[in-house]
Amino acid sequence: MDPQNAPQDPHGDAGPGLPGPAPGPDRLRAADRRELILRMVAADGTVAVEELARTLAVTPSTIRRDLAQLTEQGKLARTYGGAITPGHAPEPSLNQRSGLAVAEKDRIARWAAARIAHGDTVILDAGTTTGRLAHHLRGRGGLTVITNGLTTLVELAEADGVEVITLAGALRHVSHGFVGPLAELTLSRLTADKVFLGADGLDAKLGICEASLQQTSLKELMAARGAELYVLADSSKFGQRPFTAWAPLDRAWTLVTDTGATDEQLRPFRRAGHITVVTV
Repeated sequence: MDPQNAPQDPHGDAGPGLPGPAPGPDRLRAADRRELILRMVAADGTVAVEELARTLAVTPSTIRRDLAQLTEQGKLARTYGGAITPGHAPEPSLNQRSGLAVAEKDRIARWAAARIAHGDTVILDAGTTTGRLAHHLRGRGGLTVITNGLTTLVELAEADGVEVITLAGALRHVSHGFVGPLAELTLSRLTADKVFLGADGLDAKLGICEASLQQTSLKELMAARGAELYVLADSSKFGQRPFTAWAPLDRAWTLVTDTGATDEQLRPFRRAGHITVVTV
């Protein structure tokens, strides 16, 4: 959808509900630009960052800031690479997510692997970054890994030095993770030295955003079962509230992200008092 190609009336409107061609970045106020973004999302249901940048003649970073503010106001929901009408964000599959921020996820995973000592028992959440963490544990010994993630199970299937405990339950095909009462029952009988969680979205006050209450319920229990808690989230996860289910993190924890995260994005976490922020 390109407002610049839509029919215009004498007053400059491009069809019903849409403004006319966007003026250049020097003439279009931020508030007007964000209003246009909202109208484009309402018309198409979803928009991409690159499409918005081209249409509005601004940089992708400017669009990302606009989307972050509109998401914070509850007017949009962020998706991978764009935005969508709130409450209608599709959950990307694990295969789709595995091709995003590959280098950043691997740096985060390597840092996390270095925190794990011989003899540790660790909990690894389902996800792509935790899957990379499992990859970096394959040659290690004297470890116990508790996980609900198929990716971690595959990575450690032939790691003879790692004892693997599966939190089996109902499989979520889209995320390759087990959830539900059976997984929670198994986890309630276990404790760990360190817990590593992933996130679809992250907020300093609300915690971890996920697509289902089953996921957030299990993450809350994971967070409570370890002596140390780490959340592994690349910088694309900030400013995103793609779903309505949240796992609050009311205890001390460490956020591990990449250097692409801005000071503005990390400021609420650094000010929280109970959150340690690490960038790698």
